Amino acid sequence: MNQQLKLFDHLTHRANLHSSRYGWLRLTPAYSVHLVKTVLDDVRLQPDSVVLDPFCGTGTTALVCAEQGIACDTIDINPFLVWLTKAKTQVYDPDDIRGLLEASQEIVEMVKTTRVLTPVWIPPLHQIEKWWSAEIVHILGFVMRMICDMEQSLDTRILDLLKIAFCRTMITHSNASFNHQSMSFKKTANYSPFFNPRDDVIITWEAAIHDLAQAARTTIARPPRTFVGDARQLSTLLTAHYYACVITSPPYPNRMSYIRELRPYMYWLRYLSDGRQAGELDWQAIGGTWGAATSHVSKWVPPHQLSIPHPLFSTILERIAERSDTLTRYVHKYFYDMAKHIEELFIVTAPGGSVHYIIGNSKFYDVLVPAEEILAALFEASGFTNIAIKPIRKRTSKKELYEYIVSAIKP
Repeated sequence: MNQQLKLFDHLTHRANLHSSRYGWLRLTPAYSVHLVKTVLDDVRLQPDSVVLDPFCGTGTTALVCAEQGIACDTIDINPFLVWLTKAKTQVYDPDDIRGLLEASQEIVEMVKTTRVLTPVWIPPLHQIEKWWSAEIVHILGFVMRMICDMEQSLDTRILDLLKIAFCRTMITHSNASFNHQSMSFKKTANYSPFFNPRDDVIITWEAAIHDLAQAARTTIARPPRTFVGDARQLSTLLTAHYYACVITSPPYPNRMSYIRELRPYMYWLRYLSDGRQAGELDWQAIGGTWGAATSHVSKWVPPHQLSIPHPLFSTILERIAERSDTLTRYVHKYFYDMAKHIEELFIVTAPGGSVHYIIGNSKFYDVLVPAEEILAALFEASGFTNIAIKPIRKRTSKKELYEYIVSAIKP
């Protein structure tokens, strides 16, 4: 099976690393542009068809559709991800690129010549000293101060590009490490011993601006519609369309918190102001477990009876409960929420429309949770037919863990 999965390596997030706008920010692993293009080629959409991505994440589906001129709606409960998707799929004209380069040069000159870099604001990120040295924090805060000062004079499109450049620079000079499934910290600071910190930050900033300016020139044929919203309430949020194709990747049932991974971006751009707010936003998301979300999960019971139609689901919960009541509730709630989402998905999918979900299985202690099989069962129970499960890749964590694409059709 491992040899077979190597054939699909180009369908994973690895294929996005050098692909124009797709690599603007390194966040949680995204599925590949090639996977989305393959699905779109297979479904052969009509000219008036609309694609849906109800978990937009880093905006891969939306960007592929935008480049190909395909109408697309995309949703996420996290406003930062919706902002990023909108910025990645925006049309930038030559004046925007010129404005970006001029604003960038002004920022660079100020960083070089200002004797004392006084930040207008430092984000209230818990233990910020773990992320950056005090000197780097002051340089970053000064750059963000300049971006904020430009808000009254620059177009929103230019400001968005400046903020993405800031995010790239900020994370490059952090102690964050992305060599594992989730973010961790390096033991040493990430800066060059051959430059002083100001010069080092300027080099990173100018490289980011160069990459953004180049990629922003690429053609966007049809920007998507983007919404902040709950994937469990699609029929309320999306009243104008019935979707011919759905391509997405929901959070996996693996207790990896997307809020945890996105904290530095969200604090610096003021989408978060404290840990409590972060935990509450994660609690609203499907599969959230960060901060206050964990205490909420530990008390959760189903609001009403909703059977999860997989023959081993109850057994899986019982086996996990032998080791952890909280994890049992987490797994139960995850699939309860996904069941509610898929009920809504069936309503907004057009007859004959296809759905394609990229998802990974998970393991708690010695209990394997076959998320792909349970998801397929939820599709069938909601009325979808022609259910298919295809493995995409072996994941880099536990040996039993794989990634799949689960597909179905609405009759």
